[in-house]
Amino acid sequence: MTGTAVTTWYLELTAPEELRPAAVPPAEAGVTVVRAEEPSGVFGRFLYTAVGGDCSWTDRLPWAPEQWQRHLEEPGRELWVAYRHGTPAGYLELAGQDEGAVEIVYFGLLPRFRGLGIGGHLLSYGTARAWELARRWPGRPATGRVWLHTCSLDGPHALGNYRRRGFRVTKTTVSQSVG
Repeated sequence: MTGTAVTTWYLELTAPEELRPAAVPPAEAGVTVVRAEEPSGVFGRFLYTAVGGDCSWTDRLPWAPEQWQRHLEEPGRELWVAYRHGTPAGYLELAGQDEGAVEIVYFGLLPRFRGLGIGGHLLSYGTARAWELARRWPGRPATGRVWLHTCSLDGPHALGNYRRRGFRVTKTTVSQSVG
């Protein structure tokens, strides 16, 4: 069976001042970003499937509700959710790692909210929160690196958004997807 070539880019920032924030949406746009401080596996699964459904996000689909809950309760793991006029529009998942690295594990918008200027703001806001992660999680090392990866199956504007925010590509791989 022949697959499709999938390119994966690994990107990073190594200092907070490298972040180039996007414009904050005007007040009338009704956009807010809030940390989901009470871990909810059900809400995490909703965000994952609503954002990633058309971007080939499948690795967490088999997870049982208990696995979702345990995952989101891990120390140093946070969900930051963008809302537009009270409706979830997208999210960003942070995971504190060893030696001061923070990974942006997942990031994206629900299809209806793409192209409205929310993505750049959410990425900027969430990345700034990654640099402050140790303040919210005592005992974690100070953040010295924020990193993520994206691939050619993600939205067509993902890589460009990361680069506009200052993220640098550190590694690129190409693999075959099953298909």
